[in-house]
Amino acid sequence: MIRQVVTIKNPTGLHLSPAGLLCKTAMQFECKITFQAKNSTGNAKSVLSILGACVKSGDEVEFIFEGEDEEAAAREIIEMIESGLGE
Repeated sequence: MIRQVVTIKNPTGLHLSPAGLLCKTAMQFECKITFQAKNSTGNAKSVLSILGACVKSGDEVEFIFEGEDEEAAAREIIEMIESGLGE
């Protein structure tokens, strides 16, 4: 299991476009990918779960990766978030 805390840098937070990109990337991996933001826990492979967390710019989000390709998933997703999720 890998746990990683990242700060969301997108000026508008995780709205539909970056949430969709995050979800699409997460779905490419076999491992279970969950996140904790504020007081909610969600599935990173679900756009509705990501949007429902109402993550804003500057919020800290902890991602939990569990499974055989967890290292590759953690590396790619954390890198995407730190680079701004395409924005």
